[in-house]
Amino acid sequence: MNIAIIGTGNVGGALASKWAMKGHALHLGVRDQTQFKGQALLANANTQVHAIATAVSLSEVIVLATPAPMAVEVALALGDTTGKIIIDTMNIVMKRGPVGYTNTTDAILANTATRDVVKCFNTTGFNNLVNPVYGTTALDLFVAGDSEKGTAAAIHLAKDAGFAECYSIGGNDKFELMEQFAWFWINLAMFKGHGRDIGFKLHKR
Repeated sequence: MNIAIIGTGNVGGALASKWAMKGHALHLGVRDQTQFKGQALLANANTQVHAIATAVSLSEVIVLATPAPMAVEVALALGDTTGKIIIDTMNIVMKRGPVGYTNTTDAILANTATRDVVKCFNTTGFNNLVNPVYGTTALDLFVAGDSEKGTAAAIHLAKDAGFAECYSIGGNDKFELMEQFAWFWINLAMFKGHGRDIGFKLHKR
């Protein structure tokens, strides 16, 4: 799969590394190709760096992992997204997000051509993207969005990143719920003192 990563910090870098090791072609979209966070990712032969619009044009899936306040700006910088899947990994934190929107995914939908936009990889810390395995148990992830194509891609990529399962929790109306679930993890990890090495697993009887 050809995947564009826009935002090569902790989250984008962790996902790019995991997917490149699985044989996917990673196209890092950056503003300055000579200086950007995550240059070590290029050590994997499956990873290349491009201007943002070029990375998008080369890819079927676009993963957005930039700070939430930049959601509209980044969406507008993608170029033509017709027929492409966008996976939003962002969360509005401490009310810092795109002006006029209650979640980042709605902001992306409002400023791109594609309707295949889903939210995933936002409900846990980047450390769990690096390593989702606790003992012999792999954590689970969750995805929201109306797009069946986008949901299927997110589930496939979640498993390629080492997660056991990725469960759909509903359509576009669940974008805010996904961000609230992220806050639930943040609250436990940061404010209740449990630390970052915690994660969620859905058990069935």
